[in-house]
Amino acid sequence: MEKEDLKIVNRGLEDEMELSGYRLCRWKLVLVGLGGLCTGGFLFLLLYWMPEWCVKATCTRSAVRDADVALLQSTDEFKRWFRAKVRIMLAPGKDPYDNLASQTVSHRANDHAHNPSDSKRYFTLHSTKYFWNESIQNFEVLKGLEDLSMTCSSVHSKHSAGLNKNQQEYRRFFFGLNEIDVKVPSLFKLLIKEVLNPFYIFQLFSVILWCTDAYYYYAMAIVIMSVISIGTSLYTIKKQYVMLHDMVAAHSTVRVTVCRGENETEEALSTDLVPGDVIVIPSNGIIMPCDAVLICGTCIVNESMLTGESVPVTKTDLPNPQQDIKGEDGDAIYSTEEHKRHTLFCGTNIIQTRYYTGEMVKAVVVRTGFSTAKGQLIRSILYPKPTDFKLYRDAYLFLLCLVAVASIVFVYSLEPVKEIIVKSLDIITITVPPALPAAMTAGIVYAQRRLRKVGIFSISPQRINICGQLNLVCFDKTGTLTEDGLDMWGIQRVEDGRFHHSEEKADDKSLVTTKFVSCMAACHSLTKIEGQLSGDPLDLKMFEATGWILVEATEEETAHHDRIELTYVKPPNQLLPPSVTSPEQDMELSELYELSASYMIGIVRQFSFSSALQRMSVVVRQIGERRMDAYLKGAPEVVASLCKKETVPDDFAEVLEDYTKQGFRVIALAHRRLESKLTFHKVQSINRDQIEKNMDFLGLIIMQNKLKTETPGVLEDLRRANIRTVMVTGDNMLTAISVARDCGMIQPQDRVIIADALPPKDGQAAKIDWHYTLSLWFCGNKCSRIIWFEINHQYLWHVDTEQYHFAMSGKSFAVIIEHFQDLLQKLVLHGTVFARMAPDQKTQLVETLESVDYFVGMCGDGANDCGALKRAHAGISLSELEASVASPFTSTTPNITCVPNLIREGRAALITSFCVFKFMALYSIIQCLSVALLYSIGSNLGDFQFLFIDIAIILVIVFTMSLNSAWKELVAQRPPSGLVSGPLLFSVLTQIIICLGFQIMAFLLIQKLDWYSNFYNCFVPHHMDDFTNSTKERIKNDVNTTVFFVSSFQYLIVAIVFSKGKPFRQPSYKNWPFVLSALILIGFLFFIMFFPVAEIDDFLEVCLFLIITHGGIDQFGTKCLTWLCCRQKKVPKARYMHLAQELSVDPDWPPKPKSTTEAKPAPHPDDYSYQIEAIS
Repeated sequence: MEKEDLKIVNRGLEDEMELSGYRLCRWKLVLVGLGGLCTGGFLFLLLYWMPEWCVKATCTRSAVRDADVALLQSTDEFKRWFRAKVRIMLAPGKDPYDNLASQTVSHRANDHAHNPSDSKRYFTLHSTKYFWNESIQNFEVLKGLEDLSMTCSSVHSKHSAGLNKNQQEYRRFFFGLNEIDVKVPSLFKLLIKEVLNPFYIFQLFSVILWCTDAYYYYAMAIVIMSVISIGTSLYTIKKQYVMLHDMVAAHSTVRVTVCRGENETEEALSTDLVPGDVIVIPSNGIIMPCDAVLICGTCIVNESMLTGESVPVTKTDLPNPQQDIKGEDGDAIYSTEEHKRHTLFCGTNIIQTRYYTGEMVKAVVVRTGFSTAKGQLIRSILYPKPTDFKLYRDAYLFLLCLVAVASIVFVYSLEPVKEIIVKSLDIITITVPPALPAAMTAGIVYAQRRLRKVGIFSISPQRINICGQLNLVCFDKTGTLTEDGLDMWGIQRVEDGRFHHSEEKADDKSLVTTKFVSCMAACHSLTKIEGQLSGDPLDLKMFEATGWILVEATEEETAHHDRIELTYVKPPNQLLPPSVTSPEQDMELSELYELSASYMIGIVRQFSFSSALQRMSVVVRQIGERRMDAYLKGAPEVVASLCKKETVPDDFAEVLEDYTKQGFRVIALAHRRLESKLTFHKVQSINRDQIEKNMDFLGLIIMQNKLKTETPGVLEDLRRANIRTVMVTGDNMLTAISVARDCGMIQPQDRVIIADALPPKDGQAAKIDWHYTLSLWFCGNKCSRIIWFEINHQYLWHVDTEQYHFAMSGKSFAVIIEHFQDLLQKLVLHGTVFARMAPDQKTQLVETLESVDYFVGMCGDGANDCGALKRAHAGISLSELEASVASPFTSTTPNITCVPNLIREGRAALITSFCVFKFMALYSIIQCLSVALLYSIGSNLGDFQFLFIDIAIILVIVFTMSLNSAWKELVAQRPPSGLVSGPLLFSVLTQIIICLGFQIMAFLLIQKLDWYSNFYNCFVPHHMDDFTNSTKERIKNDVNTTVFFVSSFQYLIVAIVFSKGKPFRQPSYKNWPFVLSALILIGFLFFIMFFPVAEIDDFLEVCLFLIITHGGIDQFGTKCLTWLCCRQKKVPKARYMHLAQELSVDPDWPPKPKSTTEAKPAPHPDDYSYQIEAIS
């Protein structure tokens, strides 16, 4: 492939692909057609399975812009190939954003009568359209309005009027209908796709071969088994499609009100919407049919379908910097991710709207169909990445090895060439068991059923096996390790730049009119839904602590208040002091509202909480006051930085540190009196940066974030199982470290090293300052709280056996990623606490951990953890929903007990897969040996003997041996990840040798005993010449009977030997279906040996048999090999193990106390090295 002709599509994204162009070649098509006919259609099948071969066999290379066929290859580790047909669309414009107000729209696909300059070339792959762009000379995806890189102000100025009919129809050519079309394929289509699976084609070949060999009953049984297997598979696939279709169908038939110009509206189906349409959000709510940005009004939204978070969130209208009193400062490019607090996402439920009276709540459609956030999640389910798991790769290699062994078996044969070919093919068909696919998935199906019983649901069952390999789990803190709700511990107010003594309650009469309590009562995003307060648990606790009441205004009150609908908060009458009159009080308004005895505050504007900004604010107006106030709450460090220096106490840092070290959650409050020229309508469009500055610091709220009762026990279980635990939170770092110690994530004797990274500044390079904190071990046994200070260098380094943990903030993490790439992997190897982490940083952390070969699990509440949950090997969302597209696994149990449950079931499923595969491999080899021995004397197993072995023994055993449930506790030992391991191969090889030895011994012994053939009137062939001219094999003879019974017992013995119990599964004797099946089969075999029944003997074509048995060796051999391997120095395979070995002998690691690491630019600008400098 010529590199210069390659194009890259989706550059830098997860689905990045290389693209090359091809044109159809007629003579190649003719040759392929002839080849397909000559090979009986096999060539067509081969090209169907191999897209790359298909394109290259039927097309010639061409420029991408002129291609008829696009050949794409993913750039990830899987290197998957895709082909797509390039189509032509005719439209009167170059892109969907052309202004066609004066044009009429016409469109005919593939109509070459039109001017070619009006044509657009495109292809569709994975429900996404790629259009040719002349300017960049490449195909690109049209996502929506974000393609225009529009600013927030341009959303209001250029897109708030909506589209006319012509514009809407024209854009629909490019974006299509607004639907997430999960087509449920017909059973016929699914059947064809399933039947064309290579495994079933192989089965069809086997059936034809067996029929030519007169094995009609056996062939018919295999056909029936394959039909049942295909039917089961079709039912499962169809059910998954229907479930997914039902999940996304809720919004497909919604009727919406669309704006056509300034005051014109019309009703339309949501499927007609295109990016740029302006829709009206009804006051009674709606399930959003698209992604849209609010330009007018406020919405209360339930986003649980996307995030798993059941707490409603408030969405406010997009700020319009052009109307800001300071001009266009802060006019940012609109992005759904950056402005998600102003964006309504597809599939989310709008519960309530708030709006200007007489005006409508409006939103501009940004993305439609599969381009929406929900559409992208659905695409990830419809077209998942292959599971990169060593077990599956090794399984295919193992099958090829079995086929190779089967082929070698016939090297010694002296039969005619035709017989050799037929019998060799027969043996090869025996080595691939018909029940293998169903058997390999049985353990996963049973594990999924057991997980469902404990409240864990999965939309990606194939990941259950990978859960058995997890060796690191990341946890969110609030709502995951700790309780959702926080208890109010106390408040510490500030007056005149000094802290008061801490106070226990905020609902005291003496505090009711203070700005501090007013801030607590007004600065939140709570709302009333059906009369009940709803919102963030922290907001609820703070508001309840004040004792105030939230009132949503009636329309009559709204009409008097500049026609703006407000939410009011007020204290109950019993808390109010005698009526207070402000010098600025407007008596007319007081009389109007008749609130002379109240202290009522109206919330005029909300700036919702932002994880990136770590704060929220509100603009309020006290009834009767002409001027408005701004209240701010958030992370103490952030709030203090936005306040006037003289209002922040000098001992602020010490007081904050004192609280956070004790594990308290600390929230800071601030206030600002706004200018009188600010009107209600100006406030609605002002930028938050203009409000959140020059504040007066009010004080601290101290919240107690209690651990969930299950948390310490679960983390201890994981620690004993050698599974690392990491905390990833948006909370304060010292609070997070304290919680990590309390829950056992950091042991009392361990030390914590805080990595404080600073970006380049004033010509100085980026650097990391290392701060050490004292472990509890130094405090003595009666230490009741953690003591934190810098430790003397010599004193610390006397303790060589101590474990150490790195802790860092999101800001430090960002600096380290950018400037200390060489150091990043070393830090995550011992990184335990990551605080103040933004959602995208959580995803980056998971990716970094996976880059050093950790199998990573992520457990969170789904709200800010969606990216990390989806990126981890096993993401578990704690949600009340049974199915959420936020993560592969969803637990309805609101605590982390689901994590060990999932790992235990994953380990059980993984070991079951190993056991089943080893058993099926041995079954194939044993049957292969039996048939090879019988072929050597011109005999073979009978039709019904094959049936008895495959149906009565193998099927029953393989599906019952998979029923062992998971072991009751996690152990430190982890199951192997692949089939190619010393102990496992030794186990299989020893069983093969034992089985081969006993079969050959029985085979030879029966022919050496003269009395055996004299006593029993069965024909025993002694020489191949007797069968050279015979087309019919002799089945019923003593050798056949001997081999049949020996092999039957071997199947059962191997099943018992390979059915492992502890430490990953319950012992086999507790699996009563397996034990019962094995006993019945053993009893039946002994019965027909000792008490011959003529009908059974005739059916199975056996003679009376002399008892020959053997025992299985598995555990002893495995232990011997393990002991031999352990005598040599093991070389770790995982990168994190290599790294740990290197660091264990590095005298400069971990960095010394009070040292600094500076980034030193390397010759390449994107590459940084570092050096550690000690600072006294």
